[in-house]
Amino acid sequence: MSAMFRSFSVFNYRIWFIGALVSNVGAWMQSTAQNWVVLTQLTDNDPTAVGITMALQFGPPLLLVSLTGWVADRFERRRLLMVTQSMLLVLAIALGMLLLVEAMTLPLMYAFALALGVVMAFDNPARQTFVTDLVSRENASNAIALNAASFNGARLIGPAVAGVMIVAVGTGWVFIVNAGTFLATVVALLLIRSAELVPRAAARAGSRIADGFRYVRGRPDLIVVFTMVFLVGAFGMNFPIFASTMALEFGQGADGFGLLSSILALGSLTGALLAARRDRARLRVVVLATLGFALASGASVLMPTYWTYAATQVLVGLSIVTMLTTANGYVQTTTEPSLRGRVMALYLAIIMGGTPIGAPIVGWFAAELGPRAAILVGAIAGLVSFATGVTWLLASGRLHRHRTRRFGLTLDATRPIQVVGGHP
Repeated sequence: MSAMFRSFSVFNYRIWFIGALVSNVGAWMQSTAQNWVVLTQLTDNDPTAVGITMALQFGPPLLLVSLTGWVADRFERRRLLMVTQSMLLVLAIALGMLLLVEAMTLPLMYAFALALGVVMAFDNPARQTFVTDLVSRENASNAIALNAASFNGARLIGPAVAGVMIVAVGTGWVFIVNAGTFLATVVALLLIRSAELVPRAAARAGSRIADGFRYVRGRPDLIVVFTMVFLVGAFGMNFPIFASTMALEFGQGADGFGLLSSILALGSLTGALLAARRDRARLRVVVLATLGFALASGASVLMPTYWTYAATQVLVGLSIVTMLTTANGYVQTTTEPSLRGRVMALYLAIIMGGTPIGAPIVGWFAAELGPRAAILVGAIAGLVSFATGVTWLLASGRLHRHRTRRFGLTLDATRPIQVVGGHP
């Protein structure tokens, strides 16, 4: 088996990957339908309402970060995931039924967005760290990258299918179909062989919720990674706002909106597969990918037609997923195993929790100054993120002048990580 797909040699990972892929397709279908409902059915093309919906849905991971990471470390992750996936299934059915009987209102959608956010706050860190329970440590980075490929491969399919379904049968059925896809994850969890799971590191006596914060505080490299992903996550990853408002600017409907999301996913899938080829996650790749995101986003602002704008989304997707997949792998593979759930909860909270800050701001820019101004805000955030990473590399001594080339720079990838505060 090629190096890119080496984690597929593990039975439990194969089963999990298939179930997650089906579920991810449904999740992207629901996300597309939800944003389109808010923009076109519950409001009169108001991107600010889309931003508020996103803020309510992605706020709980930030507010509950102390508890959700501790739960992921403390309890059996497979059973925890069965509970969260079942709850998400029920919420999807309820949303679909309310839309089918035309009883949905904007305040009610806000309430569902908040409920989805609370469940996902517990689901996400457990799901991310569960991957490391399925494969050995040397395959962890590959498994994480393939998970990202599953997520973005589904993004290639889900939004486009949702766009067609919205036009053909209405938004309500999209939520009902998504509810059915959650069953794939539940079945996969039931089929996984418990005896073949990688033994989890035992939590230290007196393990506390705050230990994850203390650990990250003593890891300056993680603080830099978290800062970078926060900037891009808060202001640059508001793709539902960007895609929906740009689709309207170019005179497109729900199918055009869904197609933009799928084209973005084409680049995202490529970035995830390239990450799977690498033997390990490197910090320099995270830094360079943020620059690529800033440049691609800036170029998209200048595009005069729907198709030229769509072409730039391939590069946007490639760079953003390269950044996030590599950052995810770096955080998980360099973190003490007994604290991995708490650290990953904090990492995910930084990415998703930035949305309540950035989405309303970006939504306001889109409403008042147009979608191109909103995208430009994201591009600037990418440049600031890149500058943050480069500044730390220089200040830490990892980036230095090449010994023989006058204008060359090299990155010391073997420089040891300095940990402060009692965690080796």
